[in-house]
Amino acid sequence: MGVERVKRYADWFFAHHIHPHFEMEETHLFPILGNSNQMVKKAIAQHQRLRRLFNDINDIEKSLSLIEEELEQHIRFEERVLFNEIQKIATEKQLLIISKIHTDGKFNDNTDDPFWV
Repeated sequence: MGVERVKRYADWFFAHHIHPHFEMEETHLFPILGNSNQMVKKAIAQHQRLRRLFNDINDIEKSLSLIEEELEQHIRFEERVLFNEIQKIATEKQLLIISKIHTDGKFNDNTDDPFWV
């Protein structure tokens, strides 16, 4: 399978799932701890790095490889560290809002390319 084919899917996935997810976190989750919090700063820096990698058109194969590694590390950090800290100080109302926002989105895959079906 060509790198261009994978890149097209990665671009679609970023636009439809990852970018909106980052926006939700940056708008609703991170402010609970505050943007000056070191863990929030780390998460935002990871978001920025991933955005750059998804937008890189110079060395696509290398960027795709780095996306895989960095996205896995980012998810681990958020799930194991950052979200636990947010849950410790979030109010019940904030947790309900976050839960609703996070579970409202139904996953719709890009089935334009029969390979991914």
